[in-house]
Amino acid sequence: MKKRIALIGILLPFFLHFLAGSADDWMNLLDKFSSIVSVVEANYYQPVDTEKLVYSSIRGTLETLDPHSYFLDPDNFARMREDFTGKFYGLGIQITKQEDRIVILSAVEGTPAWRLGLQPGDVISHINGESTKPLSSFDAMQKLRGEKGTKVNVTIVREGLDKPLELTVIREEIPLFSVPYAFILQDGIGYIFVRNWAETTTDELEEKLTALLGQGMKALFLDLRGNTGGPLYQAVAVSDEFLPKGAKIVSVSGRNKVYDKEFFAIRDNQYEELPLIILTNQGTASASEIVAGAVMDNDRGLIVGEDTWGKGLVQTVFPLAPNMALALTTGKYYTPSGRSIQRDYTHIEDYLMNKSTPPADKREISYTLKGRKVLGQGGITPDYEVKATLKPLTGELMFRGAFFSYGRKFAGHVTPLSKMYVFPKEEKLPANNPPNKIVVGSDFVVSQEVLEDFKAYLQSLKIEFDVQKFKEAEGEIKRQIEREVASAVWTVEEGMKVFMKTDPAVLKALEVLPEAKKFVESQNP
Repeated sequence: MKKRIALIGILLPFFLHFLAGSADDWMNLLDKFSSIVSVVEANYYQPVDTEKLVYSSIRGTLETLDPHSYFLDPDNFARMREDFTGKFYGLGIQITKQEDRIVILSAVEGTPAWRLGLQPGDVISHINGESTKPLSSFDAMQKLRGEKGTKVNVTIVREGLDKPLELTVIREEIPLFSVPYAFILQDGIGYIFVRNWAETTTDELEEKLTALLGQGMKALFLDLRGNTGGPLYQAVAVSDEFLPKGAKIVSVSGRNKVYDKEFFAIRDNQYEELPLIILTNQGTASASEIVAGAVMDNDRGLIVGEDTWGKGLVQTVFPLAPNMALALTTGKYYTPSGRSIQRDYTHIEDYLMNKSTPPADKREISYTLKGRKVLGQGGITPDYEVKATLKPLTGELMFRGAFFSYGRKFAGHVTPLSKMYVFPKEEKLPANNPPNKIVVGSDFVVSQEVLEDFKAYLQSLKIEFDVQKFKEAEGEIKRQIEREVASAVWTVEEGMKVFMKTDPAVLKALEVLPEAKKFVESQNP
């Protein structure tokens, strides 16, 4: 009886929101499910967690609908709230998985991790006494986060120390910045990266725009690559920053007409006259596609990069309990030209794993305000395509953390060649101060000598590589080293700036910027 009551407590709110039928129908269904659980608990070869079993059944139900309706159990609900509010409770570090190691990329200034002196390159070998080797970076992050004021024990392995550091850290509120990078690339061209969508995104973006205008910004590259989406109203608000008052941004239509809505720009005198290019890739989805579609269909700017993901479905979150919710697809959204950009998800594996765009002759045709042809059913197809490619060797070295660790060692004058370098704020070399020293000004450029130094470093780690494949990937390898050294010597944002200056999509955007300026000029003849 207790088990049945527990099942009712978990499942009934779900049924009330999701299923049609009478109370008797719901109770009959619960009885059947309870019987299945009883059989499993009595006969399965090992103990089972009833709650996990129930949650899995809910997920399985939703998977029969579409790829974007999903169940938020207590753990996922907490993570969604963190992403949405732009804050969480934890240590204040960025981490990554490198082979079987959880490595710290940076510690946020002012946070517990920063005050304890945690450094880029430190390895978190254990969390609360458990090895991190089998954990993904996401799993490790979940274990490091928790309630405000609670403690987490971490074991830090640092090169040069005889034994690991055993630390107890009290979790504090950590800001999650939605717009982490903003800088002037060159000649008055601003660059802003929007990592994700949260309730703070528009405010953060406005703050960055104001700062860049103060630095002489005359055009903007808005980078939405890898931004998988978030709240629709934030996408509308960001679109409003660049569109004239009255311009249509997006419309939503569903079976239940209560969800039918149209959204228009309601503010004026913001950034309507700022030449704009949006950078996209296959990871650009949902709310990010709304922004890209609104800019494209209103002939407000150009899209450069790859076809976006193609998610044109809108979810409404229904609370089921204080710590559980159901995100259910309640409608489709349409760009200002009236097109749906949702890709076909009939074959779910193809949808999730194969991001290829349908042939142009299989897609609906719509037209922008000025009559340019645009396509539906396959994401946002950019005005100028720039494929993101990565050589296999580059990817392998990234996975193994070779660029990251080499950048830190070079900045610390550990490798043979780096002993010759003097970086800004260094009065002299750490050792010997030889006469043929190399003084770095505002930029670090990878020379052939640096590449040879990097090869020797790989050999010291016993990382084997094919000489010909190294040569083929040389351009990518140079970019990665330049970013990591700049990040170590200056800041992570400075490293990103160095990286973006040679980014293929950014270079294409620079080339076609005069065309983007014409959109603004045509609005103000």
